[in-house]
Amino acid sequence: MGNGERAMGRRSGRTISDRTFPPLRCLDFRSTPGDHSEMNIRLATEADLPAVMAIYNEQILHSVSIFDTRPIETPEAQRAWLAKHDPVTRPVIVAEESGEVVGWASLSDWSEKCSYARAAEVSVYISADHRGKGVGRALMLELFERARRGGVGVLLSRIATEMKPSLALHASLGFRSIGTMRRVGKKFGRILDVELMDYHLDGESGMPPRE
Repeated sequence: MGNGERAMGRRSGRTISDRTFPPLRCLDFRSTPGDHSEMNIRLATEADLPAVMAIYNEQILHSVSIFDTRPIETPEAQRAWLAKHDPVTRPVIVAEESGEVVGWASLSDWSEKCSYARAAEVSVYISADHRGKGVGRALMLELFERARRGGVGVLLSRIATEMKPSLALHASLGFRSIGTMRRVGKKFGRILDVELMDYHLDGESGMPPRE
C-alpha cells in the first residue's frame, strides 16, 4: 500500500460517522445455550489499536493465518497501518463484547494497480478465547454490507490450507475456491500451500443472508 496513484484505499480527510454506517448490534447466534451476549460491531478508531494489534500480533507470532513475521509494535506504526484503510472503501471494523474488542476484520487493496480497485482482500482475526463462537461470522457479514456500500465488487481471501476453520467459515458464507497456490509460503520452518477464494458481491453470488 502507499501508492499515490491508487484510486482507492486512501483514508479521506472527512470523518465517517456511525450515521453513515450504523453499528451492528446482534446476538452471537452460535454461542452456547443460554449465552446471549450482545456484540457491537463498528468502525475501528485509534483508541482500538492496542486491542486490535494484540490480536494481530498474537497471530503473527503463533499462527500461519498471517504470513507477516514481525509484530506491529510501535504506536506510530500502528497508526500508520490504520491510516492506510479508507473507512468507506477499505474499512477496519471491530467486534465488542462488554466494552472489550474480541475480534476485528478489514478490507485491504488486492493490488496497487488501479484497475484492481474494485477487488478487496478480506482479513478477519478473533481473540483466542472468543474463537468458535460466531464472532468471525458476524464480522464477515457486516464487512460484506460495508464492502457493497463502498463500491467493492469482489472479495478475495488467501488462506493457508491447514487453517481448516477459516476455510470452513469462508465456504459457509459462499466463498468459492479459485485454486491452490502450492508451496508459496514458508513460516515456522514449514512450506505452506495457500487456498485462494473469492466472493462476488455484484453478480455471480449475491449477498449471503444475515442469520
